[in-house]
Parts: sequence; C-alpha cells; structure tokens
Amino acid sequence: MGGMSRRDLIRMTPEEIDAFLAGRNTMNLATIGPDGQPHLVAMWYGFLDGAPAVWTYGKSQKVLNLRRDPRITALVETGETYDSLKGVELVGTATVHDDRETVMALGRNVYERYTAAWTDDAAPAIEQMGAKRVVIRIDVAKVVSWDHSKLGGTY
Repeated sequence: MGGMSRRDLIRMTPEEIDAFLAGRNTMNLATIGPDGQPHLVAMWYGFLDGAPAVWTYGKSQKVLNLRRDPRITALVETGETYDSLKGVELVGTATVHDDRETVMALGRNVYERYTAAWTDDAAPAIEQMGAKRVVIRIDVAKVVSWDHSKLGGTY
C-alpha cells in the first residue's frame, strides 16, 4: 500500500466522478431547515452548463431553505454489497434559477436522462410540468468520492 490510506485507495479520478455522475442514479439533497435541522430529499437530476442541477416546485421546502441559506450537500451512491459501493458527495452552495428558459432546459435534460429520447411531442408535457418549477444549480466547492471495487476484495 506504500503509505496510501484506504481513503486514497478508493478515491475516484475526476474522469471516474464525471462518468459516475452521468449515470441515471438518484441524488440525495440536504439543505438546512428553518430550525437548523437538515432537510433531506431524493431527486432525479440533470446538468446545467456542466453543473449538477434539479428542477423542483418553487414553493418546496428545499427551495425555501436555499433562499434563506444557500449551503447544500448532495450524495449520489450505488452498490448493493460492500465491495460494490460507489459514491460521490458534492458540497457547495446552490443558486435558484426561476427564468423559464433555464427551467425548460433542465426539464428537457432530466426527461432525456430518465424518461426517453426527446421528441417535440414531449415539449407540452415538460412545459406543463415546469410551470411552477425552478432550478436548483449546485456550485460545487468540494467533492468526496469512493469506489470500493478498487479494494480488489480486501477490506
């Protein structure tokens, strides 16, 4: 192991992180509630100019929390067994976007990632779904990652 910690051994490269986040997984988002308690939700996500982002109702608790305190932590993780656990934690601040163009662009991105290839037939549904939504864009300050498959079966 030559002085490398387990933490170092399982860290993903930037390329591995990008590939992992590009997958169709669920992102857990933590914001800070009005009483200081973490507020945690699971969301499908997309990307806005390369930054991870979600679209959600403008009146949702997470949006209210972020308008008050922009700190956010997101977690994407996969794996059913110890040797297959992979995850990426994103720590940073969030920007809430409510302009229709941004909301529709992310709505289309999320649709393409999780539902189906884009067709013009999908546009009215996305318009309708996006009517009361905003976009939360995560400006990442710190990334923590792990990929237990790199341990090669040794724990």
